[in-house]
Amino acid sequence: MERVREVYYDDHGADFGLSGYAGELAGRTGLRLDEDVTLALAAAQAADEDVQLGRDVRTLLESGLPDGTLHTVWLAAARRRFDPAREGTDVRSWLRRVSDACPLQDPERAPDETPGLAEARPVVTEAELRDAVTAEIEANAAGLHLAVAVPDVVPALLRVVRGADADLGLRLFLRVAKSYSVLLGKDAYDRLTDLGRRLAYPPDAVQRALEVRWPPVDPGRRDLGIGRFGVQMLAAVFRGTDWPHLGTVRENLARVIDTDYGDVPGSYAAVLLEDLRRLLDSALSDAALSTLWRAATRRTYVTGQDEFDADVRAWLESVAEECREVLARVDPGYAPYVSPARTDATEAVLRELREAGDDEPADVRAAVPLLVDVVTTVDPDLGFRLLLQLLSAHAVPVTGARRARFLELAGRLGYGPEHVADHLPDPRS
Repeated sequence: MERVREVYYDDHGADFGLSGYAGELAGRTGLRLDEDVTLALAAAQAADEDVQLGRDVRTLLESGLPDGTLHTVWLAAARRRFDPAREGTDVRSWLRRVSDACPLQDPERAPDETPGLAEARPVVTEAELRDAVTAEIEANAAGLHLAVAVPDVVPALLRVVRGADADLGLRLFLRVAKSYSVLLGKDAYDRLTDLGRRLAYPPDAVQRALEVRWPPVDPGRRDLGIGRFGVQMLAAVFRGTDWPHLGTVRENLARVIDTDYGDVPGSYAAVLLEDLRRLLDSALSDAALSTLWRAATRRTYVTGQDEFDADVRAWLESVAEECREVLARVDPGYAPYVSPARTDATEAVLRELREAGDDEPADVRAAVPLLVDVVTTVDPDLGFRLLLQLLSAHAVPVTGARRARFLELAGRLGYGPEHVADHLPDPRS
């Protein structure tokens, strides 16, 4: 009978369980980590509703794995920050004390949480997970061997995966890689991120502090991991009067340009900077820019605290400068450039704009001629994405054959289906 897996992201925002505990100890400085301190930290983590720590420790204790394996894996995960042998005890005795500090318990659930959690529970089989995690450890064995200052860490991790629990083995492998800054390729990162998603990990349990050999930032990428990007993501975040509920102007801007969402660091800043440079360096007048921004954001009236974008051109220039600063920080060698425009899509986008000229409300119709200018003199790809944002902001229904054409055009331009779905939710759902 297959195990019932936890929906980890419902209880945790970052790493958790034994791997999170090892990371906490590895990151501590200036405090001597004797046995009493480690037990107090374990008890505090368990008291903070991390029931997985006790479960993980008991999984290892009940596995029958040799003490040498447990010792090796622990030293590597905690970057040798605490070694039970230095305290005059063996690793299994120390783990029993950690287990005692983390009593058996289940997370408290409100009655209305149960149905949603049942639907979200991972359905990965243990055999499938064991094979996938084994493959990742073996694929990165050379990097682990070179970087990790603990002998035989690879066979020890594999024994945890095969002889104890593949879920715990995956998290300990990730922790070891982070503790010793093992450099992983982008393909490995993508596979590990996908495994974490399938196991309902919080994203940071995989992505935070993982060293990745990233490919160069490409402002022309369109296969980014979330539905929106570029200037239409900026417009969506600052839509109408909703934006203050998500934070300050700076906090909202950080969501657009200073968050990676699992993609190459700097990608969202680079794509937005390209969009802004196309618009700001074009022949579009200040009035045209203002009309487009106001229509795409549905910000017709600008008063009081909303006056950050009273001068639209100045606002967009300031955002472009923020993008440059982010790129200089995350990729100092990157020189911003504008990728070639997708002129092969011009006629297809213009056909959709002709139909949009009949849409309600009037703000949409008024913006369509300006989008025609964007398509014909700036970039059809940008014009299409602004059309999607315009229709989304004004809740214009897009169904049937029109929706099918949008999906086909999005595919031609390199977007995934989620890009259109994110802007234009299916009216049947």
